[in-house]
Formats: sequence, C-alpha cells, structure tokens
Amino acid sequence: MDVIVIGGSFAGLSAAMQLARARRRVLLIDAGEPRNRFATAAHGFLGQDGVAPHAIRANARAQLAAYPTVRFHEGVATDAAASAEGFSVTCADGSTHHAARLILATGVQDALPALPGLPERWGRTVLHCPYCHGYELGGVPVGVLAGHEKSAHQAALLPDWGPTTYFTQGQFEPDGEQAALLVARGVTIERTPVVALLGEAPALKGVRLADGRVVPLGGLFIAPRTDPGPLARQLGCAVDDGMTGPLIRVDAMQQTTVPGVYAAGDAATMMHNATFASAGGVMAGVATHQSLVLATR
Repeated sequence: MDVIVIGGSFAGLSAAMQLARARRRVLLIDAGEPRNRFATAAHGFLGQDGVAPHAIRANARAQLAAYPTVRFHEGVATDAAASAEGFSVTCADGSTHHAARLILATGVQDALPALPGLPERWGRTVLHCPYCHGYELGGVPVGVLAGHEKSAHQAALLPDWGPTTYFTQGQFEPDGEQAALLVARGVTIERTPVVALLGEAPALKGVRLADGRVVPLGGLFIAPRTDPGPLARQLGCAVDDGMTGPLIRVDAMQQTTVPGVYAAGDAATMMHNATFASAGGVMAGVATHQSLVLATR
C-alpha cells in the first residue's frame, strides 16, 4: 500500500481523493464516529450549505470508492508505528496494515464541560462555531461559556448573530481592552457561573446561575477541551499546546515532524470547520503524493 489515511470525514476523504486520482494505492481506515455526527447540517461549506454531514460524507465516499486503487477498512486504529515498509497501523479487530506513508485525519475528541443538560444539546443548541451554526439560531439571545483566554474574543463576535452574554465562569475575566470591546459590542458580562442548562433538549431555553438566577438563551457557544488521540504521540510526532488542547504540529504542506507522516483536519489546526478540514486534507494528499514521487529519484 502506498498510503494509509486514518479518518474518514472531510479531511481524510479529501486527502484520499487526491491520492486516488494520482492512481496511488490508498487504504482509508474509518471508525465511523466523526466529530460532527451530532450536527443536523453543515453550513458555510461551499456547495454543501444546509446538507447533513453524514450525507456529504456518504456522497464523497461513494465517489472515492469508484477509484480502483482505494480500499476501506471499518474500524478503530489503535496503534501506529514505523515499520520496514514505512509504517504499520493496527486496528481494534487485530488487523495490521502497512504503507509507505501515513496521513492522520483522526479529528479530535471533545471533553465537554460537566454541566447538567449540556451533552444532550451538543451540536444542536450548544455549539463551538458561530460561522458554522450561528445563523440558524435566528437572532435569539446567545451566550459564550468561557473556556480559554480567547473566549472573550468569540463573545465580541457573537452580537452579529444575536444579543450576547459572556459567562466568565469566574475564571476568564476579560482584560481592560477585551472588556471595552465587549461593552462597545453590547455584550453583557456575567461573572456568576452557569450551573445548568434549561429547557426540553435539544432545545435550549436558558441557563441557571449559581445564585439561582435564570438567563434566557436560545444558543450557547462553548470551547470543549480537545485531544487528537494517541496515534501521533505513538509515532513521535511533535504536539503543540493549542487554545483548547494539544495539536499535531504540521508545516505548510501538512507534514508532521516525523518524515512520511502527514496530518490534517481538526487534529492539526485551531480553526475547526468543514472547509478548513477539507482544504487541509487536500494539501496533505497532494504533499504525500509528491513525497512518494521524490522518493523514487
């Protein structure tokens, strides 16, 4: 096999397509649990606005399957290591696969804030990206649950989608410059922590604060802690500290610090949306193909 791609969502499918069109032998390993599986529609993705993510993936996978050099393996990749052929990947079912190059398009795992009522709303009315889902909230009051030092920046953006409250959770107080911008944008700063989400899920009617007050909301934006999983670390790829968690370090060509290993999608960028994931996958696929060509000189 020329290339193993781990991850069958937007980044992995985009990478595999470039390699398939270069007539390279590609194995795509997919666990079938993409990060955006909780969302009912993708937005802001050129030509796919309003289409369900699972439908986009199914269509892309069908197109990819038409290329004779592509194979699929359904399962979880649990281990990755260097091998005589380049790299080996072992899956939870015990199967082992080998290839000259490896593309990590695993996405990230989300660790959601531990608040009653939050998990059942994730991807519907509890969201991470206003550009992806803010318009569909219809201008209702929204909130930002602070999770890192850039949360105040997100809160300053959100009034374009609805009246906004910034919940510091008692941990992420805006500095003077941030506070001035929030005030100028009409954002309410609430320092009493949110303790529960209210309403009949997945709808959101409001949040309860620690002092018993209720703030009416129709949408809540959060910054869950994220992790790309163990494979990059097993391979020895450098991992950087991102705003919400570790990120696989890549260069402009999506090459990791380990020669022959590329990474794309949410695992390798702080900008998490479908378009960025697909674009990163395209670059990873093209760069991987070029690395195979140059290796034959």
